[in-house]
Amino acid sequence: MTVSLHEAQPAGRHAALPEGGLFRRVYAPRACDALAYSMATYAMPLVVLAATGSASLTGLAFALEWVPRVAAFGFAGTLVDRSGAAIVCFLASLARALVVAGAGAALLLVPPGTAETVLVMALAAVTGALTQFSFIANEAVGAIISRRTDGPTHKVQSVLIGIDQTATLAGPALGGALLLTGPTWMLACLSLLSFLSAGLALQTPSTPLRGTRHSRRGPGGGLREGWQTLRSLPSLRRLVAGLACSNLMLGLLQSSGPVVIEGRFGRSAAAAGALWSIAAAVTLAAIPCFRAGLDRLGLWGVGVISAILAAAACLAVPQAASYAGYVALVSLFMAADGGLTIVLRTLRSQVIPPAAFGATLSLTVLLLLLPFPLAGVLLALTPEPHLADTLRASAVLQALTLLVTFARLRNDPAVKKTARQAGSDRTGR
Repeated sequence: MTVSLHEAQPAGRHAALPEGGLFRRVYAPRACDALAYSMATYAMPLVVLAATGSASLTGLAFALEWVPRVAAFGFAGTLVDRSGAAIVCFLASLARALVVAGAGAALLLVPPGTAETVLVMALAAVTGALTQFSFIANEAVGAIISRRTDGPTHKVQSVLIGIDQTATLAGPALGGALLLTGPTWMLACLSLLSFLSAGLALQTPSTPLRGTRHSRRGPGGGLREGWQTLRSLPSLRRLVAGLACSNLMLGLLQSSGPVVIEGRFGRSAAAAGALWSIAAAVTLAAIPCFRAGLDRLGLWGVGVISAILAAAACLAVPQAASYAGYVALVSLFMAADGGLTIVLRTLRSQVIPPAAFGATLSLTVLLLLLPFPLAGVLLALTPEPHLADTLRASAVLQALTLLVTFARLRNDPAVKKTARQAGSDRTGR
């Protein structure tokens, strides 16, 4: 979310919700961009591996893809507030479409070697930054429409979450299947989706604009405000730290997946893409179970179960003896990570003061993104024979961090209060 709860007064046409159905103006643009986001995130390391054949360069490309995303986070939010989400999403999607199309054509012309390597590495970095701009713009649209639309806010948000999860299910499989014929077809599909996303972005409802007098602090001011709030919320601070370590393991699994699946198990790029589609399907099935568990076990109970499942799965991943076992363990971890995400979102929505919600939310997302480029760097520095040792060490760090996190949250007043509120919300108060 890039627009805080205390919004500046919108100007002109931005003051009202434009006419048109939610499907055409909100859900369809979100679906196209979410599918492009998923393909860019999960399939770009496969493109690098297919072009270079190097595990180290695949890890470096993963880092190059995520570093611009992290760096662009604060600036993208400020740009959306100043210029509007529709124009930011349009320009970012159009630029991504043109860059990917140009790179796909260039791959047909350049010979294998240094030029091809430089091209795919630069493509990973540029698409990572542009994808973050369009992602934040769509998040802003979803947040604004949720507050403007008649009826409960969660109705719109539940549809958006379903769209994102479906894209996570379809994107890796589609990218992996297209890569069977070479990187060019995958890049052509990503470019087409980006062009379609750019066209649909022109129909999205406008978001409130801030005048320049409200934006002089810049992105750094918002992050400083978020940091001050986060420091005053020990329960949220501890949970974010624990999930950041868990995201380091997730980043290692994402970046090393193509190397492990193709090198260790002898499977194709399509199998690497199918892994994340299977994991997304398992997560979709598990999330309702975790939500139901909140009524009986409370926030801490669901968090502990999720943490135990996540840690156990990750500790077992380096010992996986087959592709099926590897997929099962990664899927179990992703399902448990979905439970941890529910715990985070519930706690975050309850304990952050409304006046500082936007800034604090931006900071927490930023802190949770930082482990992904670090995971790429670790993979780039790790010789392939020692990859299992790196995964094992990261899994141990994750398990210890989650253990300490939930041990300290056991009697935390904010966690207990949030659990009672979650239960009362589900029983209709």
